[in-house]
Amino acid sequence: MNIREVPMNRVHITDPFWSARQRLMTDVTIPYMEKILRDEVPGAAKSHAISNFRMAAGEETGMFYGMVFQDSDVAKWLEAAAYSLALKPDAALESRVDDVVALLSRCQQEDGYLNTYYTVREPGNRWTNLLECHELYCAGHLIEAGAALFEATGKRNLLDLCIRLADHICQRFGEGGEEAIPGHQEIEIGLMRLYHATGCERYRDMALRFLNLRGQDPQWFMKHTPKHPDIHYGDYDILPEDTAYNQSDVPVREQTVARGHAVRQVYMLTAMADAAASTKDAELLAACERMFDNITQKQMYVTGAIGSTSHRESFTVDYDLPADRCYGETCASVAMCFFAREMLRTKTYGRYADLLETELFNAALSGMQLDGQRFFYVNPLQVDPAVSGKAPGYQHVLPERPQWHACACCPPNLARLLTSLGKYLWSEDESTVYSHLFAGSTVQTALAEIALTTEYPWNGKASYVIEACRADAFALAIHIPAHAKGLRVTLNGEEIKGEWRDGYFSIRRTWQPGDQVDVTFDMPVRRLHAHPRVRDCAGKAALARGPIVYCLESEDNPAPLSGLYLSGRVEALPYDPDLLGGVVPIRAEGFRRIETDDLYSEAEPQYEPVTLTAIPYYAWTNRGPGEMTVWINEK
Repeated sequence: MNIREVPMNRVHITDPFWSARQRLMTDVTIPYMEKILRDEVPGAAKSHAISNFRMAAGEETGMFYGMVFQDSDVAKWLEAAAYSLALKPDAALESRVDDVVALLSRCQQEDGYLNTYYTVREPGNRWTNLLECHELYCAGHLIEAGAALFEATGKRNLLDLCIRLADHICQRFGEGGEEAIPGHQEIEIGLMRLYHATGCERYRDMALRFLNLRGQDPQWFMKHTPKHPDIHYGDYDILPEDTAYNQSDVPVREQTVARGHAVRQVYMLTAMADAAASTKDAELLAACERMFDNITQKQMYVTGAIGSTSHRESFTVDYDLPADRCYGETCASVAMCFFAREMLRTKTYGRYADLLETELFNAALSGMQLDGQRFFYVNPLQVDPAVSGKAPGYQHVLPERPQWHACACCPPNLARLLTSLGKYLWSEDESTVYSHLFAGSTVQTALAEIALTTEYPWNGKASYVIEACRADAFALAIHIPAHAKGLRVTLNGEEIKGEWRDGYFSIRRTWQPGDQVDVTFDMPVRRLHAHPRVRDCAGKAALARGPIVYCLESEDNPAPLSGLYLSGRVEALPYDPDLLGGVVPIRAEGFRRIETDDLYSEAEPQYEPVTLTAIPYYAWTNRGPGEMTVWINEK
C-alpha cells in the first residue's frame, strides 16, 4: 500500500472525449449551478442555499429553506469551482469563489461551528440529532472543498476555515470527548482529505474514530436521537431502530454485504479504503474487498448503477436489480468512482480500474444532459413515458432530466467528479508509473514525464510517449480493460510480451526520451447476459462496446421496445460526429412482434424482421422523451 496519487496539477487532460466534458463543466455547468444556488434560473427548483448563508451571517431576514443538508450544495459547488480554476484560470470565477468563502467565514461561530440550519432555525440544539440533521455530513463536504481549493490555487482562506471547523469537531468528538456516529457518512472522507492536505494526524485519527465506533453499539441512534418532526428530509423517515439502513448494526471491519442507503454505504467504504491505505490496516482493507465483491458481483447494474429501490434510496438483497424501477442515484455512481479510486491506492488491481471505467462512461455520465444544464437524480435502465413518473412505484423514474432538484445533491457531485478527473488517471510508487484509464493526457511523475494519446472509447488505440526520464529505470504499468480482445503492444514499433499482473501490462526497462509504447486491441460489440437470479434479465441481452453500455430508444426503433428482439448479427457503425455529440452507434438484426387487438390470445405470435439501432446509454433522452431500454429480448 505504497501507491501515491499523482497530484491533479501534474496531469493535463487532452482527451477529445473527456476534455470536451471538462470544458462543459468550466464554461457552462459550474456557472449554471452558481445561478441555481442564487435562485437566478427561472423555472428551476428553488435552492435558496446562498440565502441560507446570508441569513446565518445576519445579512438577510427570513426562514431557512430547503433540505436540512442544503449547505452541502454550496460546498460541492465550491469544490467543483476549485477544480475548474485549476483547469482554466478565471479571475471572475475566482473572485466570486472568494466572495462565497468570505460569506461562509462570516457565518462561522467563534468555536469553529458552521451550519446554517442550526444557526437560523435551532441555535440552541447543535449536535443533538446526528442521525437526521447531517451537521457532520455538511462539514465533511465543506472540508473537502477547503482541501480542493488549497490544492488548486494555494489559497488558505477556505482551508483555514475548515481547519477551525475540524478542530471544533475533534475537540467535541475526539478521544476524551463524546462518542458519536455520523448519521450520513461523509465527514470521514473530509477528515481524511484534510489529513492529506495538512499532514496533521489528528484529522486521520478522528476519521478512524468515527469509523471504529460505528456498529459497536447498534442501539446508539435509538439512545441519542430526539423526536424531530420538522426536518425537511424528503418523502421518507429515517428510523433510529433501522440500524442496517445506516450501516450501524455491525462494526465496519465485520461488514460483508452492502445494505441500506447506497450513498452512505459507499461513502463509508471510500473513507475505509483511504484509511486502510494510509495506515496499512489489513483488516480494514479486507472488509473493503469483501464489500467490493458483494456490490460488483451481486448488487450492481450492468451500467454500474447501485441502489435498486426508491424506498429510502437503498440496496435491497443480492440479485434484486429491476430495470424499470431502478433507482441508481447519480450520487451513488459518483461514490463508486471515489471508492474505486481509493481501492487503487491499496492495490493496482484491474477490477478496480474496470469499475472506475464502467461508472464514468455509463452510470455517472448519464446523470447529466449533453448540454450540461439538466440532471438526473435517478438513472433507470428501462423507461416508458406512459408509466414512468406516473404509475405508483414509478414516480421516481423520469423520462427527461429536470433543470434541478429540490434535493440537489447529484448535480454538483457529478461536477466535482468530472472536473477532478485528472486525479483518477495515474498513480505511482517507488519504481512504477501506473496508467489506470485510456484518457489522453500528459503527466509529470517522480519517475518520468509521459504523454498519452488515445482514440478511446470509440477505438482500441493508445500511444504512450516518454517525454523525459527522472529515473534510470522504471516500469510503465498499463491497465488493459477486461473487455479488450486481440491485444497487441509494441515498443518503438517492435511487438513485446511484457509482464501481466492483475489486469496491468507492465514494461520494466531503462527508458529513453522518445520511446513509444503503442497499445491496440479490438472492441467488438458484445452481448452481455445477467446471472439467472436477476429476474428482470431472463431471456434478454444488453449490448456493449468497449467501456460503453448501449440502449434502444424509440427515437430510432419501432415502439413498443418490449416487442423487439435481437436475433442475428450486431455491428458497430462508423463514428457519427453529428449524432448526440459524436458517438459510434450499433446496428443489429432483429424482429418485431406484430401487435394485435387482443390482450390475450391463443394465436401463435407473428414477427417481422427489423433493423435495431442502439446508442450509448449515457446519451439517452437527449432528443426528447420516449421509450428506452438497456435489456433487449433475444430470439
